[in-house]
Amino acid sequence: MPKKVLLFILLFFFPFIPVTKAELPLTAAFVRDHQLWIKEGDQEIQLTKDQYVSSPKWSFDGRFIAYIDGDEQGEKSNLWIYDTKRQENYEPYSSIDTSSFSWSPVANELAYTSGWVLNVTKTKDGKPYGFENVALGVSSFEWYPNGKDLIVSATSNRIPTGWEPIKLFRIPKDMNLNENKAKLLYSIPIDENDLFAVTVGDFKWSYDGKWVSFLGTPTPSWAMDSNPLCVLSSDGKVFKDLGRMLGYRDWFKWAPQADQLAYISGEGRFFVENKIMKIADLEVSTKQVEYTPKGYVDLDLEWVSPSKVIVARSLENKSWKEGPVPTMHTSLYEIDLGSSTQTPITFPKENELDVDPQVTGPYLTWVRKQVETNKGDVWIKQDKQQEATIWIEDVDVAPVLLYKGKITN
Repeated sequence: MPKKVLLFILLFFFPFIPVTKAELPLTAAFVRDHQLWIKEGDQEIQLTKDQYVSSPKWSFDGRFIAYIDGDEQGEKSNLWIYDTKRQENYEPYSSIDTSSFSWSPVANELAYTSGWVLNVTKTKDGKPYGFENVALGVSSFEWYPNGKDLIVSATSNRIPTGWEPIKLFRIPKDMNLNENKAKLLYSIPIDENDLFAVTVGDFKWSYDGKWVSFLGTPTPSWAMDSNPLCVLSSDGKVFKDLGRMLGYRDWFKWAPQADQLAYISGEGRFFVENKIMKIADLEVSTKQVEYTPKGYVDLDLEWVSPSKVIVARSLENKSWKEGPVPTMHTSLYEIDLGSSTQTPITFPKENELDVDPQVTGPYLTWVRKQVETNKGDVWIKQDKQQEATIWIEDVDVAPVLLYKGKITN
């Protein structure tokens, strides 16, 4: 049979053979118009209605999303959970008022503070439900990588002789208010002319768990312009004051495979100048290298690999002195740490800016904001592809992501 005839027969009898399309192995939880949504593959699903959602966080295995249900006035801040298996929203306990919560890195347990009390959820029918009191007098906290202990801080108080030290403790999750189980890790001496803070928080562990980084927060007016960035060894024996920066949690991040901390340094609450990306190498006597060229500011960062970092960069605006604060039109640059080569990788239009870069598996995502609306679209690019595409439209803030059903960072 001639080949042309055979081809004609195949096309005639099998015209609708399906083409298999590789499904994107990313799942996003995101907020649109103050409601919680997820996107998996090409499907978007709205999870809440008539709520005021913020701060969604995935559990370690991707089954649950914890979030805050608040209000526009900031008078309400209740903890809720969405169960993707049962497809339901619920409160782990009636009216938990909190703004600080964190999933265990190894189990579906949720730690949170209510007032100055640290609690950890119990489990009921496989779900986080109810709670156990853990410790009193807690200002901020985070899980240890083992999921059994937590690092907690206590606020400094002003006494006649000056500010008390800020104390950091290691406590077991089953402490049950037994003060004898708390182990003092370190006391941070406070000096208004040097390292000044009244509390510390935003704890982040290095990839190997040897170090924990955190931000100090001074009195409110001072904190708008300067916050100390510090690191402490996991055994509490080595403390380092790395520098000063603004109080943005996403502005300092550990390298994926080394004890290196990248951060945006620089005092002053306005973004127009003095915002410099540095990397502190704790293995080389805290050596710090600056990567922001003169005439520019860096306003966010993300590690791509052990040798590459992405920053959100804009030209300085030193001419601004008063009036409305100018918008800094950031685009993304990739920095090769070995060669110090710096290459622009996104090109927003005049009325757009690129912010919130995230690397999840082989994918880079970011939010392209419209200046007029302050909302944006999530763009995505795979490392082996040249072209970026819009993945999620009209988000309030950057999504939180899972790769193949697991948290990757």
